[in-house]
Amino acid sequence: MSAVLLTADSRVDFHPLSIRPDDDDPETVVVGRSAIGEFVELPALYGEAIRLLEAGFSVTAAEERIAAEHEVELDVSELVEALADLGFVHSVNGEPLPDPKAQAARNHFSRLTARHVAWLFSRPMKLLWLLVVGAALVTLAVQPDMLPTYEDFFWGEYVGLTVLVNTVMMSLTISMHELMHLTAARSLGVPGRIGFGTRLHNLVVQTDVTAVWGVPRRSRYRVYLAGMTWDAFLMASLILLVAHTGMPEPVKAVMQALVVCVLMTIPFQLQVYMRTDLYYVLRDLLRTRNLFDDGLAYAKYLLAKVMAGVRRRPAPAVDPTTSLAPHERRATRIYSVVLVVGASITLSAFVLFGLPITIAALVRALVAIADGFSGGPVLLALDSGLLVLIEGGIQVLFLVTFVRTHPHWFRRRRTTPVES
Repeated sequence: MSAVLLTADSRVDFHPLSIRPDDDDPETVVVGRSAIGEFVELPALYGEAIRLLEAGFSVTAAEERIAAEHEVELDVSELVEALADLGFVHSVNGEPLPDPKAQAARNHFSRLTARHVAWLFSRPMKLLWLLVVGAALVTLAVQPDMLPTYEDFFWGEYVGLTVLVNTVMMSLTISMHELMHLTAARSLGVPGRIGFGTRLHNLVVQTDVTAVWGVPRRSRYRVYLAGMTWDAFLMASLILLVAHTGMPEPVKAVMQALVVCVLMTIPFQLQVYMRTDLYYVLRDLLRTRNLFDDGLAYAKYLLAKVMAGVRRRPAPAVDPTTSLAPHERRATRIYSVVLVVGASITLSAFVLFGLPITIAALVRALVAIADGFSGGPVLLALDSGLLVLIEGGIQVLFLVTFVRTHPHWFRRRRTTPVES
């Protein structure tokens, strides 16, 4: 607010804001600027003050109206200054304020609106989904040989070519999974963007729909579950096609491999100790606001407490969960155990099995390539080259994404020179 002087007679214009009642506390409202994904919880009277300012009331006039109707003295000037720091205020007395968060307003498929995609989440489409999934389950019960197995993954003779095609298919299905999250958000009028991220040692494609906080909890589940709903529909459709159409055997084998590829992504969503789709469902079911970060903070607190006991030093004074509501405090403390145990098992499995397998596969592929240059089988060398290209590319992309999303881990610590 240093750029514009705020006075008692000032009139304030806001960027487009959403204001809705809190899901659990009728005396609280959620105020946010969806375009930048910034949301705060405020007492309901502050929400009323914002509405008055949006209606053209001056700062003083808004204070007087609230005092007359609610017999409460409210410092609207202080409220405006806080909202300006969040990037909610567009201008004061017609003079625009700097908007350092404007770049955060970028989102993908901005022309896609609720009018275009709301039908995908209508009752007829839900009925179609139930019919297709139900028919696939009946088919599997009648024809148990249609149940996916790991052998379906290897539909070709050459491993490199098989992995390449399966990776392309999996990339397309993952893209559709994320696009369904984005589409569900747009059906509610919420912006979003798709990009790469990391979850422990995993490279993931993720959809940022932080602005979904602007809609009630019941509607948010649509966004969280849209990707898995699509996955189930795709697998069911493929099973029905393979079982009831006379497609050629090679095409049938590739379709069955695609079912396995999609099926392999489901267990990842169950790992709620990371920010997966079902983590967000769990977070809202438990009525918590920031379950992962609060749980991680509590785990760090317990670790510091244990280390202090080992070193015979004073324990950390502040439990980060004490400021939470009782139900949220209990949920966070239990979740912190799930987080630590789950992450430890996953990372241990990766170190003991996943990483050695990846390294061994790459080494064997490189040996096969070298043999190809020395008169060995050319097709095997080409196949190995595909494997190196795919797996190596994924690992490089993971490293680039990890560095980009964790810049604080790679900054140089500056030390203050000591002058004598």
